[in-house]
Amino acid sequence: MDFLFDIGNVLIEVDFGPSLKSLIPDECKNKDLIVDQLLEKKDELESGQISNEEFTRWALAKLQSPASHDDFQLAWNHIFTPISKMWNVVESLHADGHRLILFSNTNGLHKEFFEGEYAIFQFFHGAVYSHEIGCMKPHQPFYTHAIDHFQLTPEHTIYIDDLPENIATGNQLGFRSYQYNYNDHDSFASWLKQQLS
Repeated sequence: MDFLFDIGNVLIEVDFGPSLKSLIPDECKNKDLIVDQLLEKKDELESGQISNEEFTRWALAKLQSPASHDDFQLAWNHIFTPISKMWNVVESLHADGHRLILFSNTNGLHKEFFEGEYAIFQFFHGAVYSHEIGCMKPHQPFYTHAIDHFQLTPEHTIYIDDLPENIATGNQLGFRSYQYNYNDHDSFASWLKQQLS
């Protein structure tokens, strides 16, 4: 069977706040607002509209930070925590011969980091990344790209994501979709067992 795995909050927990706030000078107020504005711009990076360098320069100015580009990129990547229970699922599915595909809105900085940092990514057959194809979930072209590129049959493809709007598109296209909550992994494990039986 084929599997489409979202990355953020499915394979690795994501929390931008503490790391990015550490770059903002102490005298700045409204740190939460500044981080929110940064994350709004993130969609341009993740859809391939701006380069890593353009985003980094803009972000350092928005953060009012004296940090270097390298310091920013280190903080930008210091947001992930592995979701170990899902990693165990990935290893088991890979061992059983299922084809696993990464399916994520992401950017070049994060891709380079997590593919190099986490051994779990070696178990994936391929990937659909938003910044590489110029399109993001939940828009249908993101999904049809995966269908065409990997010759997927949605009815025989399990799709795991944490966001309801992404799952809604998956359901519309006929994928066997599951909205994952890492705080309730046991419910997912029970559902997956039924799907594979």
